[in-house]
Amino acid sequence: MDWFKKRWQTGVNKATAAALMSRYDFQIPVTFKHRIVFTRDAFALSNPVLAEILNEGGGRRALVFVEEAVATSWPDLENAVTAYFGAMDLEFRGISVFPGGEAAKADDHLVRQVWAAIDAAHLDRHSYALVIGGGAFLDAVGYAAATAHRGVRLVRFPTTTLSQDDSGVGVKCAINAFGKKNWVGAFAVPYAVINDFSFLLSQDEETRRSGLIEAVKVALVCDRGFFEWIVENLAPLAALDQATLETCVEKSALLHVRHIAMGGDAFETGSSRPLDFGHWAAHKLEAMTSYQLSHAPAVAVGLALDTLYSARIGLLGLPVAEQVLRVLERLGLDFYHPALDWRDGGGRRQVLDGLGEFREHLGGELTVLLLKDLGLGVDVHQLDEALLGVCMDELRTRWEKKV
Repeated sequence: MDWFKKRWQTGVNKATAAALMSRYDFQIPVTFKHRIVFTRDAFALSNPVLAEILNEGGGRRALVFVEEAVATSWPDLENAVTAYFGAMDLEFRGISVFPGGEAAKADDHLVRQVWAAIDAAHLDRHSYALVIGGGAFLDAVGYAAATAHRGVRLVRFPTTTLSQDDSGVGVKCAINAFGKKNWVGAFAVPYAVINDFSFLLSQDEETRRSGLIEAVKVALVCDRGFFEWIVENLAPLAALDQATLETCVEKSALLHVRHIAMGGDAFETGSSRPLDFGHWAAHKLEAMTSYQLSHAPAVAVGLALDTLYSARIGLLGLPVAEQVLRVLERLGLDFYHPALDWRDGGGRRQVLDGLGEFREHLGGELTVLLLKDLGLGVDVHQLDEALLGVCMDELRTRWEKKV
């Protein structure tokens, strides 16, 4: 009887396994249009760009979210936006002003406020949420829009150098969680990104200057010619000449977008992220300092560290690394922060924990891009912590001599 029962169970298990072997794979190709516009005075009644974009989509309603600092810098903005939509055949549901900066994405507080506003305005998937502000504000509002109704059309108006030349033209949105940068987020291609150069004037000088680091970064990893252009235009860039700044922002934004759209991994399913050059340390430094060190200055430190490390392992020529550090100096971008030397109870530099967190964020093996030459990067899968420490010491020494 035991033998019969065993044979019967084996037969049932095989039949069950066979039933579970049915498998069907379906391909779902999806095509997105990633529209980037460069203009000035987007809400002037004489500027048709925004109206044409919104009319093309046929949406019914629009709601505008403005970062508080931008609203303060542009006291006539609310009237201009209201007048612009008043001339359109579209239901305008008003303007909501919220505080921005890194605090906006520290938790889900702003996200919930945006959800509530979207619900109260009865926006649907064919409506528009416009967001005007810096990168952190765009991130938080963008995440709310991406998750409301599983996606409300988002039109971004980046207002800072950093958001116009990098983050604002990307396809990601996120907030921080568990003490980590961008832990909660989504990939969501915006309906449009409108880089209104007039908004660059709303920044203080330090913010306008620090955002140039992402232009330097994308030049180093993607385009030697752009880096050489930066070198040739160091004087007007350092002086924040408006025309030169606008040209730099546009060149940088287009390089970022081309890599995203044409680099073969727009939604980062792999582990190689060239546009994150210098970011493993930057993200950790931001979190370690409770975001008192904001993203752009942190990237300047991380970029300098990975550039110097590339040279110290013999991958990059030392004269090239020296040139990169000189460019940072001429642009007024600090390449050292005291948090590099903060240590845990065992004497290990805390910033090195960023390597493990970066690996986890990538979802695979550690992959860090280093420089082989101007405009040419190479992926590596391990870094020598002792040598990284030597490079950090060298950056501190250079910084102390400079100051």
